[in-house]
Amino acid sequence: MPFSSLNDKTFQALFDYASIGILVTNDQGVIQMANKYIEHQFGYEQGELIGHKVEVLIPTRYIKRHVGHREKFSADPHSRPMGLGMELSGLKKNGTEFPVEVSLGHYTVSGENFSLAFINDITQRKETEQAVIQLNAHLEEKVKEGSQSLANTVEQLSSQIKETERKDKELERVNTFLNNIWNHAGAIIIVCDNEGLIQFFNPAAEKALGYAADEIVYKFSPALFNDPEELKAKAKELTELTGKTVNPDFEVYSALAEMNKSSDLELHFIRKDSSNFFVSLDITPLREGKNLVTSYLAIAIDISEKKEAEAELRTALEKEKELNELKSRFVSMASHEFRTPLSAILSSTYLLSRYVNTEEQPQREKHIQRIVSSVSSLTEILNDFLSVGKIEEGNIFPKYTHYDINKQMGDVIQEVQHLLKKGQQINSTSSGNSLVYLDQSMMKHIITNLLSNAIKFSTENSIIDLKTENSDHELVISVTDKGIGIPKEDQENLFKRFFRSSNVTNIQGTGLGLHIVKKYAELMNGSVTCDSELGKGTIFTIKIKQNSIQ
Repeated sequence: MPFSSLNDKTFQALFDYASIGILVTNDQGVIQMANKYIEHQFGYEQGELIGHKVEVLIPTRYIKRHVGHREKFSADPHSRPMGLGMELSGLKKNGTEFPVEVSLGHYTVSGENFSLAFINDITQRKETEQAVIQLNAHLEEKVKEGSQSLANTVEQLSSQIKETERKDKELERVNTFLNNIWNHAGAIIIVCDNEGLIQFFNPAAEKALGYAADEIVYKFSPALFNDPEELKAKAKELTELTGKTVNPDFEVYSALAEMNKSSDLELHFIRKDSSNFFVSLDITPLREGKNLVTSYLAIAIDISEKKEAEAELRTALEKEKELNELKSRFVSMASHEFRTPLSAILSSTYLLSRYVNTEEQPQREKHIQRIVSSVSSLTEILNDFLSVGKIEEGNIFPKYTHYDINKQMGDVIQEVQHLLKKGQQINSTSSGNSLVYLDQSMMKHIITNLLSNAIKFSTENSIIDLKTENSDHELVISVTDKGIGIPKEDQENLFKRFFRSSNVTNIQGTGLGLHIVKKYAELMNGSVTCDSELGKGTIFTIKIKQNSIQ
C-alpha cells in the first residue's frame, strides 16, 4: 500500500515506538529528531539529544574521523543497509561504549538535506561471537535487542507540539520524516491486523521479497513468507509449551507475541521466486489501552551474510579440531612405528663394529640386511605421510598411460618376495585384455600395499591369491588371503586415516596404507571394497570402469 494512505498517528507510532533506534540529522550533523528507543539506548532523557551534534553519541577517539565521513556522506548521500561488516561503537551519556550497527538513508525537504540513521545495539551478538570462538561451541549472533511497544504514545507526541501554526508545520515535518523512514528503511516492515491480514508493506519488503504491495496487502498474512517446515516445527514447539494447539500459520506469530518470545527470531523468508534468505524477525503487538491488541508490527533484517560467516567459522573450527586430532594421532603413531626400525638400525650398527674378522662376514651381512630393511620400512612410512599430505591438499592427479597390467602384477610379486613368511606363496591368475590405461605408479602402490598386508596378516604356509579380470566394461583386481581376518565392527572404519583394526595392535603398521589405496582408486574413478571374516581371511577388491581407463 502507498505510504500516503497511512494516517499521521500510524507514522508517528512507527517513528517513536519502533524497536530500533532512529535518528534524524541535518546537513551539519545536528540532531533534529530522536525516537524514544534511541534515547533509551544511549541513556538520555526525552528530547535531550535534540540540537546536539551527532558526535555526542560517538567515542572521542572516532569523532574526527566520523566528521570526515559525515561531510563526505552529505556531499554524496546514498542509502547504506545495515550489517555490511563495519565495526562501529556508540557512546552512552554515562561514558559507556557499546558496539552498534548503522543503516543510513537520506531525503530532502524544502531544499534542506536530512540524514536518517537506524542504530542497533549489537552488544549481545558481539559477546556471543566471542564466546563461540573461545569455547568452540555454537555461534549465534544477536542482531538487535528486543522490540518495545509501539502504542500508547501518539498523544504524548501531539501534546509536545504547540497549538499554533507551528503545530501544523511540525506535524507536516514529522509526517515527512516518517514518510522517509517508511520509504528508505533498510529493514522489511510489515503491519498486519490482529487476524494477521497484512495492512502495510514497505518498499524494502517489496524489494527483498519480490512482491508488489498490491499483491500482498489485504490478501495474505506474513506467514506467506515463512518456510512451511520451519513454521510447522515452531507451531509444534509452541503447542507443547502452551498446551494449546497452535496452527502453522499466523497463530505462530501471535502465540510468540503473547509469550514475549517474539524478538530475535532467526528463520528463513521465502521470496516470490522461491529462493530463500535468513532474517532476524521481531514481532510487536500494537495495543489500544493496556490489553486490546489491534495490530502487529513485524520488522525483519536480512542476516544471510552473517549466517554464511557463522557457517564458515564453524567449518574452520571443525577443520582445526580435526587437524589437531590428526596431529595427535600422527605423533602417537610415529613415536611407535619409528622406534622399532630405528632401534634395529642402532643395534645392528653397534654389532657391525664388533665383527672385525674375515670369517665373521655372514654376521656382518645379516646386520647390513637388517639396516637396509629398517631404512626401507622408514622410507615407506615417510612416503605414506607424503602421499596422504598431497591427497588432502588436492595436489595429486592421475598420470594415465597405456601399459600391460599382467606384467606389472608379475613385477610387484617379485618385489614383495622378500616379505613372504616361511611356506607362503602368491598365486596369480588373469583373464581378458592385459592392456590398460591407468596411472601406473598409483596401481603399483595399490597392489603392493594389498599384497604386503595379505602377507603380513597371514600365517606361514598359506596361499595368497591375486586375480586380475579385464572385461569390456570393467577392470577387477582382487587379493585374497586366509589370514586373521578383520572384526565386523572395525570394517566400516578400515579406510580412515591412522585407523588400525583392534586385532593387529601387535603388528607393525601406520594405518595409512588402506586410506591411500582407497583415495588412489577413487582418483582413477574406481572403488575398493573389503569382505572379511574373523579367523578365516579377507578379500580386497578394486573395480575401475572400463570407459574410464580407455
